[in-house]
Amino acid sequence: MKKMTDIFDGFDKKKFGWFHVRSILTTGMGVFTDGYDLSSVGIVLAIILTSYGITKTTPGYTLFLSLVAGTALIGAAAGAIIFGELARRGRTKFYGIDVLILGIGAILQIFAVNVYVLIIIRLALGIGVGADYVLSPMIMGEHANAKDRGKTIAFGFGLMWGFGAVTAAFVYFVFAPIVAPAVLWRIVLAAGSIPALGVVYLRRKMPETPRFIARIAGNKKSFEDELKYVAGREVRIEGNIKDGHNFKYYFKKYKREFISAILLWFLFDQVAYAGILFGPTLIASKLGLTPDGFTFLVEAAFTIPGGLLLLSLIDKKGRKILQVLGFTGMGGFLLLFVGFEKLGIITALPLVGLLLYGMGMDFSSQVGPGSITASGMLGVELAPTKIRSQIQSYTVAGGRLGASIATFIFPAIFIGAGEIYAFYYLASMAILAAIITFVFIPETKGSLENASGEAKEMEKINVINETPMAHEANIVGKK
Repeated sequence: MKKMTDIFDGFDKKKFGWFHVRSILTTGMGVFTDGYDLSSVGIVLAIILTSYGITKTTPGYTLFLSLVAGTALIGAAAGAIIFGELARRGRTKFYGIDVLILGIGAILQIFAVNVYVLIIIRLALGIGVGADYVLSPMIMGEHANAKDRGKTIAFGFGLMWGFGAVTAAFVYFVFAPIVAPAVLWRIVLAAGSIPALGVVYLRRKMPETPRFIARIAGNKKSFEDELKYVAGREVRIEGNIKDGHNFKYYFKKYKREFISAILLWFLFDQVAYAGILFGPTLIASKLGLTPDGFTFLVEAAFTIPGGLLLLSLIDKKGRKILQVLGFTGMGGFLLLFVGFEKLGIITALPLVGLLLYGMGMDFSSQVGPGSITASGMLGVELAPTKIRSQIQSYTVAGGRLGASIATFIFPAIFIGAGEIYAFYYLASMAILAAIITFVFIPETKGSLENASGEAKEMEKINVINETPMAHEANIVGKK
């Protein structure tokens, strides 16, 4: 007689196949839209304000700058909490609504008659972003096999986000020479509706995850059918497979890890979104680059190569070491940027500045926390199934809160005190995050149940009459 934990091996050891590819594409296109929406506003931020008659001499200019850039992030924090609770009723039950909100919000930006209306629209759009940040990594992780789960989440979330950002720069590049600025920013922002609306149908057809079926719904028959479909194994389960523990039980056991994961995303997004939202305006001009050229260069030359390196290492070396190195690299390169700026080298040699900035804010980020913390991987892997959606929502909200704070603090420091102090602020956040990762975060590669500690809770559940199915290699893809 086998234990329930042994049966999950059927999902964990399943070879990467078409089912996993379809899952990545279905979830990844929403993440692509997130990357597009949150990056595109940084590219056209200056044009938006100018089109509404807001200039650097306008009272409250810095506040308008922050509100246009950051309200989607505030909305994302709210969306994460809302959909984290809804996902307790089903991982895929509300899937597709997130990208529908993104698509409608993107289109409505065309009709913003003033900056206040635009801010409200982006606040609503952000709810869809937050929902997707909760649902997509969780669905990816609960469907993935153990060997490829790191790559699956990192590609489907981390790299697809970068592809969305590059696409935003490309759309700007194509339309900038041929349309007026007041039309240009509307086209760039509204184009985010295309990938979002294009994936609504596929998301609504996404099958429920076996871990939700077993541990939250407690439906033995559906779980046995899912195991037969995905892993080609026929079993009959005895005992109650539904997790009877509550949030308080698990939070008391793992509060150090959960709080650390929330804090890490809070710290990371302060650094990351200072660059995402203000790099194309405040940093690009210093380096002699246009907003679209800056975004395209840092994403294509640093973010995507960093992500590809991460994919080759994450399931072999693990999450922890890569995140520590990534955060350390972010802080170190930003401090080098400050040092070279003080010596006047950045002004004399802008290419050196681009290299240091790109290696810190983009390459080091993507080799570590940009593909791990900011992909939602820690929230997914550290939390047991029963409370996974809630913990994931809290980590996302923590990140969005950090990003929202950065939209106000970073430009205030940059414009008020100078870029050197602004970069000191970012570097300190990154170095603190490296220390927290090293001290408090365990390694989470391998079985999702072992990583979350859930395996210990499942030891009393027995499985009888296991029968491997013939031709199991042909099962995936027939559903």
